[in-house]
Amino acid sequence: MITIEVAGAPVDAVLAKPPSGSGPGVLMFMDAFGLRPRIDQIAREVASWGYVVLAPNVFHRDGTADELAPTGDITTPEGMYAFFQQAGPRIGHLTTELALADITAYLDTLQALPGVQPGPVGVVGFCMGGRLALRAAGLAPQRVAACAGFHVSGLVTDQPDSPHLVIAGSTAEYLFAHADNDRGLTPADSAALGDTIARAGLRGTSEIYAGSMHGYTMADTAAWNEAAYHRAMDELRALFARTLGESEAA
Repeated sequence: MITIEVAGAPVDAVLAKPPSGSGPGVLMFMDAFGLRPRIDQIAREVASWGYVVLAPNVFHRDGTADELAPTGDITTPEGMYAFFQQAGPRIGHLTTELALADITAYLDTLQALPGVQPGPVGVVGFCMGGRLALRAAGLAPQRVAACAGFHVSGLVTDQPDSPHLVIAGSTAEYLFAHADNDRGLTPADSAALGDTIARAGLRGTSEIYAGSMHGYTMADTAAWNEAAYHRAMDELRALFARTLGESEAA
């Protein structure tokens, strides 16, 4: 864990580097359950492919990573539900206006880190973090070459600030892998997301992983699906290799 500065305030973050010590940058957005060992594990896996990965505590206004970490057993549905009663309000605290200001700071920090190679970066988010990844791609089209989101709800809404609307002004390649039977991202939403990518003339996929629950990448929760996770990581690695390049020294 390292500390970065956002708007003059300290923010916890995970930093993971490849064996070579350098590579293209990747900004990783955590899920609603916070910056914890599982996020560190995923960041280190992505770093092993040849990337410098930064994963900030996006709920820094509510507390430090340690203060916000789960204390109960989230490997059971009951435990997940109980913790989400605490974590859920934090999502509402992070308004679009605040998120956009933070994203700019995160990108600046990532691209200034020792070992991060010049050039565009990739962004990836899990759960609500996928909405932040998409907003990053729309906010900084010349800086973000790849955007991925896994089991993300609320990407397509009827609101004027719906996250999917930013795709039209972006240049990234997209990868969205949705959970099955997710009330927050329906098959119709998945299709609309794919259509939006196509209309923008961009490359990307929006698909549903059959049999996977919302949260399927998180091995410390009841939603864990090992097969879906490995499929997601294989597709993410291919996306980053196409758009960022993959370090031979990784």
